[in-house]
Amino acid sequence: MDFGPHLMLASIEGAVISAILVLTAMGLSIVFGVMRVVNVAHGEFFMLGAVFAWAVSTMIGGHAGFGFVAALLIVPVLVGCIAAGVDQLILKRIDYDVDRTIVATIGVLYIVQQSTLMLYGPEARPVAPPFNTRLALPWFEFGADGFQLIWPWGLSVTTYKLFVIVAAISVLGVLWFVLTRTKIGLIMRATQQDREMAQAFGVPVNRVYSWVFGLGAGLAALGAVLVVPIQQAHYLMGGDPLLLAFIVVIIGGLGSLPGTVIAAVLIGMSDGIISVFFSPTLAKIIATFLVAMVLVFRPQGLMGRVAA
Repeated sequence: MDFGPHLMLASIEGAVISAILVLTAMGLSIVFGVMRVVNVAHGEFFMLGAVFAWAVSTMIGGHAGFGFVAALLIVPVLVGCIAAGVDQLILKRIDYDVDRTIVATIGVLYIVQQSTLMLYGPEARPVAPPFNTRLALPWFEFGADGFQLIWPWGLSVTTYKLFVIVAAISVLGVLWFVLTRTKIGLIMRATQQDREMAQAFGVPVNRVYSWVFGLGAGLAALGAVLVVPIQQAHYLMGGDPLLLAFIVVIIGGLGSLPGTVIAAVLIGMSDGIISVFFSPTLAKIIATFLVAMVLVFRPQGLMGRVAA
């Protein structure tokens, strides 16, 4: 293939990475925005989502679609409930202190990771996609006969990868509606703006924090359920999503949801394109370099606010 078709293929791969990354980073951003908590265990909730997706799809059996739909409905709720329990048992008891919260979530990271290793094992296990038809993609060129479509060999995409992109956009739309147009979103924004004032008006702040922490973990688990038919579930898969999510949140602006979306698209697309043309390692190096530049020249991020 020529450069143009290669770039198109790399862009599609980048869009898939962006779709998963935006869900994972959005969960981290919501938790920090409302609770001011840096959740170092966020990647392990992503890993739990992938492992539980494998477990649910295996238990359901039959056609792959049945297990996938069951995992899509059950796993984010299950992981969200586990995260809410972590909030009630640990974070609430240390009063969400910034330093102690970081240490506590590091502890949660190792507990979840090692527990998964003991119960699940070290093997990487695949989950069959519900559908995976390969679609040939057209390209265009200007030849002697003018503009015409061609079908380069190897320029194709699977229907499941397109589904992942559409699913992530749909989830973002629902999330935006909930946060901006519902009473739940109003309560979350009130808690974010002034915790004491919200509590004075009868908002159950501790319960809101548990729901927000669970929501963040549930979004990460949802991203894992979507990605596990493309990758394989294993107990060490939480590291890269955590690193990339932190990169996205820092570049976009801590707690800024629009900034998180923009940064996730930028990082995901650049990761996909650079990985195809060069190497995944170079993509990670460039992403880390971008974080350093943002911290030096715009510490609040692309759309973050300067602290008063």
